[in-house]
Amino acid sequence: MLNKINRDMSQPAKCSIEQLIAYGTTLCSAVSDSAKLDAELLLCKAIDKNRSYLLTWPERLVSEREVALFEQLLERRQQGEPVAYILGEKEFWSLPFEVNSSTLIPRPDTEVLVEAVLNAYPQQSARCLDLGTGTGAIAIAIASERPKWKVDAVDFSAEAVALATRNAQRLAADNVTIYQSNWFEAIKDNCSFTVIVSNPPYIDELDPHLKEGDVRFEPKSALVADNAGLADIEHIAERAWRYLIEKGALFVEHGFEQGKLVRDVFSHMGYSDVVTIEDYNGQPRITVGYKQTQ
Repeated sequence: MLNKINRDMSQPAKCSIEQLIAYGTTLCSAVSDSAKLDAELLLCKAIDKNRSYLLTWPERLVSEREVALFEQLLERRQQGEPVAYILGEKEFWSLPFEVNSSTLIPRPDTEVLVEAVLNAYPQQSARCLDLGTGTGAIAIAIASERPKWKVDAVDFSAEAVALATRNAQRLAADNVTIYQSNWFEAIKDNCSFTVIVSNPPYIDELDPHLKEGDVRFEPKSALVADNAGLADIEHIAERAWRYLIEKGALFVEHGFEQGKLVRDVFSHMGYSDVVTIEDYNGQPRITVGYKQTQ
C-alpha cells in the first residue's frame, strides 16, 4: 500500500497521517457517507492513537507496519463491513461497548429509549427488564444512571449473553444481571418489573434495506420479524402485561413507519396513555404504554 499511496499521491517514500487520512477517505467514500470519519477511526486503530492525536500531529510519518495494518482495515471497510465491527467497539450513552457480529450495533437513536425511561421514572428504586439485550447497551446505560435499580437483561443468543456480560463487567454495571432467555421463557412467574424495554426485530423480511449498508453484516435474527415486522412486538406486548407492576410501562423501539401500528397493538392489549416518541431525526421511533388496571 505504501508504494500505491506514493504513486497515487506523488508523495515521498514515507506517508504522513494527513496523507493517509486523505487516501483512506477516498477509498471509504464509495461505501460510506462519513468517509473521512471512517478513515480517521481506522487510522486511529492502526497507530493506536485517538482522533485528537491525528489533528495535533498531521505531519507525523507512519511506519510501514502501521500502514500495512491500515490497509487491512480499509480493505474490510471497502467490502462494506461496519466500522464498529472492524474496531470491535461502539460508543453508546458515552460508554464504550464491545461489539461483534453476534449482535446489532448500538444506534444513537436508541438513546431516545433510554432517555424516555429515565424521564418517566426518576425514582431511585425500581426493577427493569431489557428483552433482546444484544450488547447490553440499553440495560447498562439505564443502570449507569440508576445505580440503585435492579436491571435484568436477556437474550436468546448465547454469544450475545456472553458479550453483554463482558460489557457489564468492563463498565462496572454491578446492578445488571444478564442471562439467556427466549423473550420471557426464563423469567420466573413471580418476577415483576417497573419497566420493560426492548429493541426487538421489527423489519419485514422483504424490506430491500436489508441488502444495503451495515445491516448486511448484522444478524438477521436480530433484525427480521414475521407479520410485516410486528410479530415480536405483538408477543412482547402480550406477555409483558403479566410481569409489569401497576403503573409500570413497556417501552419498545420500532421502525419509523410503524408508529400507529404499534400504538394499535398496545391499545388492543390494554395499555393506557400510549404514545410514540420521535428520534433525533424527528421520526416516530419509541412507543410506550402503561399498565393501569384501576
